[in-house]
Amino acid sequence: MSDGMSWFVIILTTVNTVAAVWLLVWMRKRRSETDKTTDTTGHIWDGDLKEYNNPLPRWWLWLFILSVIFAVVYTVLYPGLGKHPGTLGWTQVNQWEAMQAKQEIEAQRILARFADRDLTELSLDPSAVSIGRNLFANECAACHGSDGRGSAGFPNLTDADWLWGGEPELIQTSITEGRVGIMAPWVDVIGKTGVSDAAAYVMSLSGRDAPEGDPVSGEAHYKTYCIACHGDNGQGNHALGAPNLTDNVWLHGGSFNSIRSVIEQGRQNQMPAQGDRLGDTRIRLLTAYVISMGETRVAQRTP
Repeated sequence: MSDGMSWFVIILTTVNTVAAVWLLVWMRKRRSETDKTTDTTGHIWDGDLKEYNNPLPRWWLWLFILSVIFAVVYTVLYPGLGKHPGTLGWTQVNQWEAMQAKQEIEAQRILARFADRDLTELSLDPSAVSIGRNLFANECAACHGSDGRGSAGFPNLTDADWLWGGEPELIQTSITEGRVGIMAPWVDVIGKTGVSDAAAYVMSLSGRDAPEGDPVSGEAHYKTYCIACHGDNGQGNHALGAPNLTDNVWLHGGSFNSIRSVIEQGRQNQMPAQGDRLGDTRIRLLTAYVISMGETRVAQRTP
């Protein structure tokens, strides 16, 4: 709040309070017997029914007086006059932080029984999965969808295709530390024609024909520039987050134009790190829920 606005609030509040006090003092004056029968508002109904200008009942007047006293005390104790912080030092932020701290103590009490347990074991525990589902809805669903099936640019967590590996520990690492995937643009290196040829070859890896481009020339480009990340067989490299090009799972679309666009312009995706925000136990419960949703490399799926 600026100094000018602060003074505006102070002056407006003070003037209104003083005006209310003056009005209440004026209203508390007792009327003479003559005023009680002659002082009217000028409103007349049915010829002789007059509205008299009588003072407020005493009990009602005292309620207003108490309200003014309460307002004055409040603005002294709490922030109510512009930038005046109040003598108690109360702020919304302090109250919110106190409530959060109290809730965190209760949360840690509930989470304590899940700490340090095996991830696969947690994925088979209904109570752990239930908490993980709630965490997922709050922290992950905005990108990966409420059902975990993702969308363009956001991986599907219910299938067996894992860019950085589907083992429980690797999923936990992805959530804790985040991931950054970079696909370099290649148009300046191999040209527009080379990009189309490379896209045609990539489509052939999944058994599809491209509408244009020479897959034979594209294979030469692939073996020169792409093999280091995607492997000689096109099945990718989990250590680098390089996707498998031989299946039909395409994070940014599997059409010829989509593949060509990625090769030409490159891509950069980021999974934000959640470790500092959520802590180890919440991360483990999230991991357990992700495991429970779909196919991972966990061999033991039953107790």
